[in-house]
Amino acid sequence: MNTLFHKILACTMALVVVLSTMSFTVNMHYCGNTLVDVALNQSAKTCNTNMSFTADAALQFNKKTKGCCSDHNITVAGQDELKQNTLEQLTYNQQVFVATFMYAYVNLFEGLPEQIIPFKDYTPPLLVTDINVINETFLI
Repeated sequence: MNTLFHKILACTMALVVVLSTMSFTVNMHYCGNTLVDVALNQSAKTCNTNMSFTADAALQFNKKTKGCCSDHNITVAGQDELKQNTLEQLTYNQQVFVATFMYAYVNLFEGLPEQIIPFKDYTPPLLVTDINVINETFLI
C-alpha cells in the first residue's frame, strides 16, 4: 500500500512539473464572424479571398472591404524560471562535506551480519530440581 502511494505521488508530481513548464499557442482565423480554421502550435490556414458570398454573409460585411478576415492568437506561456541545481553552486569543501556525510549516513543503517549461535542445533540439558524446595523441607 505504501509503495503504491509513493508511485502515484511520484507520477503526479512529474505530471505537475511537465504541465507547469509546457507552453502552447492556439491560432484562430476568422472571416467575418465565422471561424474558418483553428491550429495548435502552428499558423492557421487562411480562407479563400475569392470566396463567394451568400446573401446573409453580404449583409454581415461588405465585399469591397479587404479587412474582413482576422487572426486571433491565444498563447499560454509556461514557467521558464526553474530552480538551479544547488550542488553546482557549492564550493569544493562543501561538496566534500556533503559527499562524506551522505556516505556515512547511508552506511549508518547498513545491516548487521547474522550472529552465529554455536549451540543452535543442540537440545538443552535436563533441568536439575532441588528436592528440598520441592518437599518444602528446610534446615533451621
